[in-house]
Amino acid sequence: MTNTATAAGLDPATLDDVLRVAGSPGFDRWKDQVHRTGGCSDPIHLTGWTLAKDKTTGETLRRYSTEHEPDGRLRVACGNRRASRCPTCAYTYAGDTYHLIRAGLSGDESKDIPATVRDHPRVFATLTAPSFGPVHNRPDRGVCRCGTRHPEDDPALGTALDPATYDYAGTVLFNNHAGQLWQRFTTRLRREIAARAGLTQRELKDVLRVSYGKVAEFQKRGAIHFHAVIRLDGPDGPDSAPPSWATVQLLTDSIRAAVAHSYTSITVPAAGDQPCRPFRWGSQLDIRPVKAFGDGTDITEQAVASYVAKYATKAAESTGSLDRRIGNREVLDLLDLPDHARRLIEACLDLAPLYPDRKLGAWAHMLGFRGHFSTKSRRYSTTLGALRQIRADYRAAQEHDALGDPDTVLVLASWEYAGHGHTPGESALAATIARDIQLNRETAREALRDQLADEREC
Repeated sequence: MTNTATAAGLDPATLDDVLRVAGSPGFDRWKDQVHRTGGCSDPIHLTGWTLAKDKTTGETLRRYSTEHEPDGRLRVACGNRRASRCPTCAYTYAGDTYHLIRAGLSGDESKDIPATVRDHPRVFATLTAPSFGPVHNRPDRGVCRCGTRHPEDDPALGTALDPATYDYAGTVLFNNHAGQLWQRFTTRLRREIAARAGLTQRELKDVLRVSYGKVAEFQKRGAIHFHAVIRLDGPDGPDSAPPSWATVQLLTDSIRAAVAHSYTSITVPAAGDQPCRPFRWGSQLDIRPVKAFGDGTDITEQAVASYVAKYATKAAESTGSLDRRIGNREVLDLLDLPDHARRLIEACLDLAPLYPDRKLGAWAHMLGFRGHFSTKSRRYSTTLGALRQIRADYRAAQEHDALGDPDTVLVLASWEYAGHGHTPGESALAATIARDIQLNRETAREALRDQLADEREC
């Protein structure tokens, strides 16, 4: 048994569970359930029933109960956005984010975003954190301050050159206040645009709207920064054209001025042994115009949407931190955490009593950051909820086709939460199903690209 388990890449206990699941009478139905979740790593278990009846005749059109399902449960996808927790559901979330950002750049009539939005001034801006001390890096020229030329995958990158003097407390406090700093930036940006147009802020609202979609990303050093698509619209959003004076250059100049302005800062008061800290954005501000089509050097709509979607499924775990909350400080001794990430987590726990309203202890696994990773202004594009509703409507249409006129059908249902997750053997089998689904998707995309290429040649 040991040799067989090793050959399969599984420990003996997991292999025994795989054989148990695969040999159970309900395996085919279990496999179908997991396939419908896309191979979800941590499915939600439900128990209950649903009943569809004809309102006029009282005839039962369909009856379903989990009573005869494997283990008496129905499994549905968890919907977690984090790739570290569930790659399958994160893939769906990333896809939704991609379409949300892309629609705001190129337009999408099916999502009520006109194609004319492509003519509006828009840039891709990256706002970074300030320095909290020197870290190991890979400069374009020369070597790191430590005297080493680090390889790209060196775990030392982003860690403090001198942990004894590095400002870990400042890092997590900046992360904790980054959302407020972004709000101040957007407020100041509107003022800067109005000043350059010779308008008051009230007058600006009548002729122009600033729209954006952004995503947060943790740098290797554990500090948060934001990538944002910022677009200028007319007063009614993407449906209306901005004034002729609203140009990419004006937007770029306004962003630089807003970042540099003294208003765009947050002051964290002194507490205990911690000094008063003023926080501003870092000096590494990057602003690039978004082009519909690139020549290899321009940043394109597709590249921006792909970039934002990629980071929408990541969080602090990319720095070596955890992807779930920490119960207490003692648990850190049981975890194999990199020293830099551990020091940042410990800084959150140390600061929590000094700043009780900031909930640093609850967000220690996020290195203090407590905001949403992917956000947008109200009129930038469609919403994630609307995209999910499209899928729900599609499934509802299938249901209506099977049952007939929905106006004459009464549906009754009762569901209860019954747990989540897989056994070790189920996890191994679900991962295989997820890989097969992903392979099918990649094959289909390649076939579509080949077909489009053939059509262009014709």
